[in-house]
Formats: sequence, C-alpha cells, structure tokens
Amino acid sequence: MKKRRWCRALLLVTLTVITIPVLSAQEQGSSQSPSEPEAMPILKKMSNFLAAAGRFSVTIRDDYDVVQESGQKIEFGEIRNVTVNRPDRLRIDVERSDGQKGLVIFDGKAITIYSADHNFYATTSRPGTLDQAIQYALDDLKIRMPLALMLLSTLPSELDKLGVSADYVETTTITDVPCDHLAARTAGGVDFQVWVAQRGEPLPRRIVITYKDENGQPQFRADLSEWNLAPDVSDALFAFNPPNGAERIQFLAEARSAAAVPAKGDNK
Repeated sequence: MKKRRWCRALLLVTLTVITIPVLSAQEQGSSQSPSEPEAMPILKKMSNFLAAAGRFSVTIRDDYDVVQESGQKIEFGEIRNVTVNRPDRLRIDVERSDGQKGLVIFDGKAITIYSADHNFYATTSRPGTLDQAIQYALDDLKIRMPLALMLLSTLPSELDKLGVSADYVETTTITDVPCDHLAARTAGGVDFQVWVAQRGEPLPRRIVITYKDENGQPQFRADLSEWNLAPDVSDALFAFNPPNGAERIQFLAEARSAAAVPAKGDNK
C-alpha cells in the first residue's frame, strides 16, 4: 500500500512539473491585456537596427525539417558564417551536417556559388546593391538562402509587407544573454518566433520558423552568435578566385531559361 501511495505521489509531481509551463501561459494570457503593442516595438527596433547596420558578421547554426513521404521528419543542419558589408558585399561560408562545404559571394558585380566537395562553381553577372543581388538570387536563380530577409536593408518594410503581428511570450534568461521572446505570424501562413537581446544592441539570438501550410508543418531553427558590428573586411574577402581544377557550371535556373528561349529563325 505504501508503495502504491509513493507511485501516486511521484506521478502527481511529474504531472505538475509538466503542466506548470502550460498553466502559467494560460493564466498569463487570461490575466494580461493583449501584448502586441509591447512586442511589435521590440520587433521593429530589431529590424530597424539590422537594416541600418553598415556591416556585420554573425555565425548561424541552424537545423531544418525535411518531411518524408511517410510523414516522418528528418532533421538536417548547417553552420553559416555570414559577413555583410553594405551596400554591395556579401560572403557566406557554409558547412552542412554531412560535412560538405560551400561558399556564396557577392562582390558588387557578380554572384558566385562554390562547392568545395565537388570543386565546381557557378557565377553570374549582377551589378548593383546587395538588396538587388539577394532578390535576384531568391527570385530568379532559386537559390536557397535561409534568413535572407535579415540581410536586407529593407527589412522593416519587408515585415510590413508580410503583415506581421506579434505577441510577447516571456523574458528568457537561459540563453547566452537575457532575451525578449516574441511569437509572430504573417498573413501568408508562416509563424515565427524570435529571441531579441534585451541589453545592448537589439540583435536576434534565436529564430524558429514554422511553415504551417506545408505538409507536416516543418520547422527551421537557428541560433545566432558571435555578432560583430565592426568586422575587419577588405575587398579580398569578397573576391572569388577559382581553385586549381575548379569547373565552372551554369546556374540551373539560367540553364532552364536559356533552353526555353527559341533559337533565332525558329518559328515553331
């Protein structure tokens, strides 16, 4: 009988520990007024700060779900070291979870992507600003560039276009610095959470994106660290010199576009 009472007590303690965060969230939501006026200024302050930064570097460790035909989610990851020098420089060094390494460079004149494991690269002429290069890479070249919006100087207006609304969740103290945890959603069926540093610069320290309208509602998660708002940059950092034996290939989107254009004199 004593053993049975001890098991019941242990079960009660376990259930209490599990449900405390849920009950706290429910109680908080019922006792407080809507927190959007509190959350949105924090989000706007963060986006304005990033948009105005002349240059910065950051290390991003992210992972993302790939939903299988069976419905099972498989997680993959990567580390990206990002350096931005506005108005027209970008370098992203990538290492995937399977060990493959790559590089993305924009030098104000051309966009180049290099695969170290296969020793081939693709480059295309694209003079202009970094904003223009990123939009071209996403829309025309169909290049995967996670958190690309964060690199744009138009970030605040981009969030406005997405119809973002936000709620304040909590102050988080278990991150490397105390953060405001915000939960936001867009008008396009995408939810995201962002943890913004409370002290010093309002930099994002963690981002979680949920694609609600996609099969299995996959997530993208990223931790952002080693922020540097005055990195040592030079033109050499953004210059691509093909390694010995590197093969130049064409961007797939450009190859398909070229194949779709009829040859001169072809009236078919």
